Order: sequence, then structure tokens, then C-alpha cells
Amino acid sequence: MTAPRRHAVVIGMGLMGCDIAAIFLAGGWRVTAVEPNAAHWPQATARVRSSIGQLDANPDEAAHLALLTAPEAADYAAAEIVVEAIPEKLALKQALFAQLDTLVPAHVPLVSNASGYRITDIAGHITTRNRCANLHFFLPAHLVPGVEVVQGEYTDPVVCDAVAAIMDGLGRKTIRVARDVPGFLANRIQHALMREAFSVIDQGLASAEDVDKAVRYCFGFRYLAAGPITQKELAGLETQLEAGRTIYPSLCNSPDPSPTLVRLVAENRLGPKTGRGFRDWPADVTAKERARYERALLAAVRILREED
Repeated sequence: MTAPRRHAVVIGMGLMGCDIAAIFLAGGWRVTAVEPNAAHWPQATARVRSSIGQLDANPDEAAHLALLTAPEAADYAAAEIVVEAIPEKLALKQALFAQLDTLVPAHVPLVSNASGYRITDIAGHITTRNRCANLHFFLPAHLVPGVEVVQGEYTDPVVCDAVAAIMDGLGRKTIRVARDVPGFLANRIQHALMREAFSVIDQGLASAEDVDKAVRYCFGFRYLAAGPITQKELAGLETQLEAGRTIYPSLCNSPDPSPTLVRLVAENRLGPKTGRGFRDWPADVTAKERARYERALLAAVRILREED
């Protein structure tokens, strides 16, 4: 007799929600997904099928995806986890968690994929805030293996243990974050890099193209093989100490975003979504670059699978 499929509810079916649903489906779960705009359902289903296929699973697993227009219609009693992946607007997330507080049985973890807002701020006002945590994926969520499990100020650590166990079982690389700080862990490290990357452009030290090359083909090239701490240990920590004494005093420590970044956004030069950023992004160039990017990520996924 076949065991019943485990059940997850995903609320919000943008790119992130679709890829999160694909992770569960590829892992043999069934997924109930809430997407208020029914006209978006065919596009969302197509994205889910494509992402499942990129995970080397059968795209027909998408048959175990059920789409609903309203959160109150989902069968939460059968769910093991509820994942919020709606737009990054605090008031929307707070309102949804207030609704879920009464809809979802108290033993079921409620997690948010928010990348900037703390779970303490999203769910700190609800009665069952102890079962809420951040579960932070990175686009494209099905290809980037890491996922952060963040404990909020009110989160029961047992909930984080349960959520981490689910992610481990789905083949994710789970990162535990012990305190609910802005940016969690990965984004804090990433934004330290981004502050310096924009700063060297502001200073005229290098172009955007050369910044990309410096990261991708120099030190960033090594990060798939070893994280920064391991890499520096392999090189010798005394070298890092001396480099830090020399370089740190001249690094950017401004609390404000880059003037170049502020100007580009003010000019609506956002990248492919507006056709221009640091460089021009016509549709054909954008499509080619996105395809190259995903091919590179898939190659990296294969390398990591071999390592595991």
C-alpha cells in the first residue's frame, strides 16, 4: 500500500512560490498553492513543471499541485508546513499571518520567505507567533541549494528543528540562523560585498563589467569549492590577518546606499525589467543571459551532487 504524500501549502505563486512548490513536488510531496489571480495559473503551472524537470524529477509530479484563489480554502489540517511567498510588503505579510493564525492548526509551522523583513516583525503580533520562522530561499529557489531557517524572537526552537528537518529531507542545504537580525546571514555577507562593489564604481576604480569579472573569475570562482572561512583556513589565517590590517581601513563603511545606485534607480535604469541598468538590456540579450545563467547554475548543482 502506497503511503500518502506529505502535504505543504504555499501561498503566493510568483517565481519564488512556483520554485518552492517545485522543490516539494520533486521530493514526492503534494502541494496546495494559493494564487488569487486565476488567470496566472497556467503560467504558474508551466513554471512549476519546468523547475521540477530541472531538478531531474518527472515534470508530471505537477499533477500533485492544487491551485486555489483564497487562503481560507486550503486544507491546513493535513499540512505539515505553510510557506508564505507573497510580495515583499510588510503590511500584506502581517495581514496574511493574522489570517493564518486562526485558519491553521497551532502545531503546523508558519514560515515566511521574506528576504528583508524579520519574522518577529511579520508575525510578532499573532497568538501563535511561537510557531513562526523565516524560511529564506534564494532565486532561483529550486536551483540554489541553500535555504536559511531563521529563529525569531518568539520562535520555539523546536519549530526550527522541524522546518530544518523538512528541508534536509528535500535535499536542501539548510543554514540555521540563531537570531532575527536584518538580512539574516547570507544577505548580510552579500550586502557587505555589494556595498564595496558599488563603492569602487563610485570611486572610478573599476567599471561594472570589471567588478563582475573580479568576483566571478577571481575569488568568487573558488566559493563553489569552499566557503570563505574554509578557503582562508586552507590559505592560512595569518595571511588573512595581515591583509585585513592593510585593506580594512580603506573599505567603504557608509551607512547609505551608493550614489551611483541611487541615481540609476531614480532614472528607472533597473536592469532587464526596464531595458537598461549599467548596460542596455534588450529582450534578446536578456533571454540569452538568463539562459546562460541557469545553465551555469545547473552545472554547479551537478558538481555539488557528485560531491554529496
